[in-house]
Amino acid sequence: MHTATLVIVGLVLLAVFVLGAKMMSRSRPDRPLDGAWLFIWAWLVICLVNMAIGVWIAGYSWIAEIGVLVIVFGIPAAAAWFLRHKRA
Repeated sequence: MHTATLVIVGLVLLAVFVLGAKMMSRSRPDRPLDGAWLFIWAWLVICLVNMAIGVWIAGYSWIAEIGVLVIVFGIPAAAAWFLRHKRA
């Protein structure tokens, strides 16, 4: 359940980043922000912190946490990649 919740939170956060960047870029049309690119880096940091907490505090193995990391990071990051390249 925790994995599914994190994936949903990631997709919602992606929407916030993309819409926020779009709104902020209205004032500077010459230098638009890429919310999807910013999201990927922020989401990577969040997922790595989540993995570290799972290993050091919850006591899961590194192998188990890497498998979860692939899912939790991969699905929202793939959606961000799709949105980024859809506009190109």
